[in-house]
Amino acid sequence: MIPLELSLLEPLGRMVARPWADAVTGMQVDSRRIEEGDLFVAIDGGSDFVEHALARGASAALVPDDPFPALASIARAVRERSRARVVGITGSTGKTSTKDILYALCAPHRRTIANEGNFNTEIGVPLTICRIEEDTELCISELGMRGLGQIAWLASFVEPDVGVITNVGPVHLELVETIENVARAKGELIAALPAGGIAVVPEEPLLEPYLQRADIVVKRVRADAPLSFEPSFTARHQLANARLAQVVAECLDVPLPEKLVVEFSKLREEERPLPGGGLLLNDCYNANPVSMRAALEHLAERGTGHRRVAVLGSMAELGAGSAVYHEEIAGLIRELGIEHVIAVGEEARVFGGEWVSTAAEAAARLREQLRPGDVVLVKGSRSVGLEVVAENLGA
Repeated sequence: MIPLELSLLEPLGRMVARPWADAVTGMQVDSRRIEEGDLFVAIDGGSDFVEHALARGASAALVPDDPFPALASIARAVRERSRARVVGITGSTGKTSTKDILYALCAPHRRTIANEGNFNTEIGVPLTICRIEEDTELCISELGMRGLGQIAWLASFVEPDVGVITNVGPVHLELVETIENVARAKGELIAALPAGGIAVVPEEPLLEPYLQRADIVVKRVRADAPLSFEPSFTARHQLANARLAQVVAECLDVPLPEKLVVEFSKLREEERPLPGGGLLLNDCYNANPVSMRAALEHLAERGTGHRRVAVLGSMAELGAGSAVYHEEIAGLIRELGIEHVIAVGEEARVFGGEWVSTAAEAAARLREQLRPGDVVLVKGSRSVGLEVVAENLGA
């Protein structure tokens, strides 16, 4: 982190500092991750771990008066001292994967940082910005949305130079009610761009009202735009993310490779061998109607010539239309001819096949049912906890 003076941080709350410390060179909210010189920000009961953080080498600990504004203020101070270009990424699906692909493109050519996993909230985004060093050239940060105004708030201290919207789909409808409001929330990223900023977006009519600024550059990416490199993945939905990442890299004057190997974040696009030539497609971090459709279509293609097994959890936060969205996925399962389904959670009953109430039951059933050569997809909302399925397979 670009060093910050303690005097700048003292107004944010109660400060406990080492006698010799006058600045901090990193920030953490988990005392177990503290390194020498860090600032420990005590949130969510973290005040109990102040002494632990200091014992691990923290220069200071802050017990903030208001946690989220304090984290934002610290991140804003770092951002203001940085000359790095910042890319903000949001969208209904594909944020993390697009970030992973863009990082793989840029890291060989620029001193680049990107958020860990899906650190895209009012806690994760400041942690990412506070990893910017004096020599950092590029920072890639996801911006999550759980309601109108959230992206605008995150962008207020991220100050993105480039804004990427991966897509607009039916997610978080319990909070924003309509897909039009999803687009409105994503459009907050475009509004936050400075004059001369760059917006990279898909061809999506719902976004058009937010792309009318004359003082920014808008790059609309066609769904059939060619890739200039050979990627290490084949899923069609990841190719869409790769097209967006490619355009961003071109805007940043980053040379494109002939071949690109991407290491995706945990529980996304994981492919692991199974007995008898089978394959596990572990994509269980989260799910919504758009990502569920994409994953099932990938299973259908990837599993050609094999028995295809789908372990599918309920999709959360879909609001009043949840039953309809689950029925649509059930129809897709029938249309694709998926041979065996293990449905997990009450709303997933409509998917057909076997039904169980918990992820642990699903893991046990899959182990019993698995045949040599099976291609297995694991996909569901985070609340279902399907990561235990892969763990139970010993994969």
